[in-house]
Amino acid sequence: MNQRALIAAAAASLLSTMMVSTGANAASHATAPAAAKEKCYGIAKAGQNDCANLAGTHSCAGQSKVDADKGEWKYVVKGTCNTMKGLTADEAKKASMKS
Repeated sequence: MNQRALIAAAAASLLSTMMVSTGANAASHATAPAAAKEKCYGIAKAGQNDCANLAGTHSCAGQSKVDADKGEWKYVVKGTCNTMKGLTADEAKKASMKS
């Protein structure tokens, strides 16, 4: 193998190692914040919910029809839902039974 090919192989190896280690770090950072979040009902704006509603009329994000629907939720930082005047899942279920 000539010197030029050897240098190219070494550079490619170094770059691929850097990319793999960066990807692993990104994956671990992506899951850490998710653990520190909770569902907060009644705070989502129309079209800005994160997933399915309590009533089961849809199962996708972005399908809420009105602002502050007690059956729609968004992920928020754990411990902040109450300060945003939101509801826990149990509170939202009780509120939807009254309606």
